Amino acid sequence: MKTIKLLNLSLENFKGVRRFSIDIQGENVKVYGENGTGKTTIYDAFLWLLFNRDSLNSTKFAIKTLDEGGNEASGLEHSVEATFSIDDTSLTLKKIHKEVWTKKRNAAQATFSGHTNDYFIDGVPASQGEYNKLITDLIDEDIFKLLTNPSYFNEILKADQRRKVLLEVSGDITDEDIIARNPRLSALPDILGNRTIEKHKKFIAEKRKGINQELDRIPIRINEIEHNLPSLEGLDKPAIVAEISRIDSQIDGEQDLISNIRNGNTIVQKQKEVQEIEFQLMQLKQEHEAGSKDAIYKLQARIQEEKSNVTIINRELDSLKDHKRFNDESIQRIESELVQLRQEYAEINSLEFSHSDACECPTCGQDLPEEQVAAAREKALKQFNIDKSERLEGINLKGRQGKDKKDAYIQENEALTKSYEKTSKQITEKQNLLEKLNGQLSQAQDAVVDVTENKQYVSILEEKQELQNEISSLKELANESIQEIQVAIAQLKTEREQYQGDLNKFMIVEQSEKRINELRDQEQDLAREFEQLEEQLFLIEEFTRTKVEVLEEKINSKFKYARFKLFETQVNGALNDICVTTYKGVPYDKGLNNAAKINIGLDIINTLSEHYGFSAPIFVDNAEAVTKLIDTDSQLISLIVSKLADKLFIGDYEDLLAYAKEKRLKEAI
Repeated sequence: MKTIKLLNLSLENFKGVRRFSIDIQGENVKVYGENGTGKTTIYDAFLWLLFNRDSLNSTKFAIKTLDEGGNEASGLEHSVEATFSIDDTSLTLKKIHKEVWTKKRNAAQATFSGHTNDYFIDGVPASQGEYNKLITDLIDEDIFKLLTNPSYFNEILKADQRRKVLLEVSGDITDEDIIARNPRLSALPDILGNRTIEKHKKFIAEKRKGINQELDRIPIRINEIEHNLPSLEGLDKPAIVAEISRIDSQIDGEQDLISNIRNGNTIVQKQKEVQEIEFQLMQLKQEHEAGSKDAIYKLQARIQEEKSNVTIINRELDSLKDHKRFNDESIQRIESELVQLRQEYAEINSLEFSHSDACECPTCGQDLPEEQVAAAREKALKQFNIDKSERLEGINLKGRQGKDKKDAYIQENEALTKSYEKTSKQITEKQNLLEKLNGQLSQAQDAVVDVTENKQYVSILEEKQELQNEISSLKELANESIQEIQVAIAQLKTEREQYQGDLNKFMIVEQSEKRINELRDQEQDLAREFEQLEEQLFLIEEFTRTKVEVLEEKINSKFKYARFKLFETQVNGALNDICVTTYKGVPYDKGLNNAAKINIGLDIINTLSEHYGFSAPIFVDNAEAVTKLIDTDSQLISLIVSKLADKLFIGDYEDLLAYAKEKRLKEAI
């Protein structure tokens, strides 16, 4: 294992620390100080020296020391130097941050033109490339921060990054291994085919979505068809057929009566022949019209169904418009909030430090020492800068969050616009189809060929006409009686047409019920397909549950104290990827005390150090929260808050007590 230990560290004019140095020769050390005395600055300096970042993983932080007016002190060099022991080999690194002043031609004075960094390796000047390559060859930056900061893993890394590290440490498990562990998953490979688990889950989700949409539409279509069905209430089909037959017989009887009136038996015989011919003609007419009207009824049913589809799609369009309108309003609201945040940022950023120096002792009235006045002013200045920075950072965070929400709404609007265009296109297609169907209906109606164009019908009709001509002379004597009978016959025919209309309603209902049955069969097929997808989803979730158990068991076995929960069950029973560190069942970010957090962080560093084969100094900030740190082979630098140390103090607690006692004695004299 490669071991790095810190031998000494020196700061000069770095983040308000004028001069500070520690010489610890690779041993554990405790650094005491009140809040604001620069404990965290030590770790910031350590990371800046190596990676140009602070402990918050930021490259944009104030390095330069401020003067009494709160302005950056000009003309100073800001430096950090450290000596390391790397597997018993010494390495000294130094970085200096300084101003660049350029004197232009014919100018009387030099002008400030920026900053530069100077780099040194073992006291020898080096280029930035050489310096960075040396550090990169030594260790990866991300790994180094993981091994030097107990809170980095749990508080800086995101959940997916933490999962990646843990899987790297434990070694991932293949899908084939998981399937082999659980006999219930034996059918899963055939179900997946060439898809991965995640891709098949997305396939199932999309398929279920489409099936659900279709299942939602089918009842609407059925309802539309049923809504437009003609009413059969009070109608009896056999009775209607019987009535039509009765009327036909009655008409025949009236015709026989006319024949008898006109010519007696001769006319009756001829009329009988005419009647037989008329019956043939009627059958021919019914057969002729049946095929044409059946096609018309089918077209009418299809047109009604497509009208229902247009209604459904129009509702979808309305929903898309409402959703986009909501997003547009949200974007306008966020933009207003961002404008307000910018104004607030400008106002806070323009605040200047002001301080009323109390130069006299409030007790005795004597003048206070200049260094005490300056210390009080510097402390106030530091607090002012911290408060200002925190407020500005808070505004920046709100601004970034607002922008992210705005970008999400804009992205969603783009998808909504595409969906709207696609759905609008469907409307146009459906309307074009309706226009085409209506045209077909008109053509079908116009194409109903008059029965008189039927050759057989015309031939029989001519035969009838011949018979009628033969008996026409016989009817002249009984015209008045015949006319009365004909009126009765006409009334019977009108009545017959009414019955025929009711009979046609049964044909429309039969066609509509046939379509309804088709839709219900489709609904059952979709339901069966949905059930099959549910079974596949259950198998995938069973696979995930098995993988959860195996992975968490394998990962947790690598750590002494820390435990990890990598999945959580959602309300719908599905599993969601997470990465939550726990200790004795308590989540890291929900109730775990600071002492446990620090020790859990050290436990994680111990495992990661073993995995990466690398040991580095660990900076334990807020170490006052822990009465006993767990064992670790790494060098520990504990940063401890203490009111007894008005400036950075290095040593044991007993030494600190002695220092504080001596300070109070001096102040009392």
